[in-house]
Amino acid sequence: MAGANLIYGSGMIESGVTFDFGQLVMDNEFARMVKFVVGGIRVDDETLSVDVIAEVGAFKDFLSHEDTYRNMRIQSQSKLIDRRVREDWEASGATDLYTRARAEARRILASHEVEPLSDDVAAEVGEIVARADRALKV
Repeated sequence: MAGANLIYGSGMIESGVTFDFGQLVMDNEFARMVKFVVGGIRVDDETLSVDVIAEVGAFKDFLSHEDTYRNMRIQSQSKLIDRRVREDWEASGATDLYTRARAEARRILASHEVEPLSDDVAAEVGEIVARADRALKV
């Protein structure tokens, strides 16, 4: 947001001494939300719902208007941050962000399948490693 385009240290805790998969999942979520904001937020009569506010009138309920519901979906949608009311959050187990992030990390580790490199890419990586080995005389 200040022009930075590098995110460093995702998943690191204790000054980078320790790596934590739950922290990595949370950091990924935060980076995704920052990327959304940096991409710009459209501000015009439609997204400000100027016509809807005029239609509904001052001090009346425009939050339940279909336009409000539709436009709330264009905002950043968190996968981990629980924005439900406290009663609903408590009824579903009252898990904190870190607990949800660790569960997501476990799900990813258990189910993710890495796409194999193409033969061309694998050969190129092999050549890079071979050049490095020759340069280091390994």
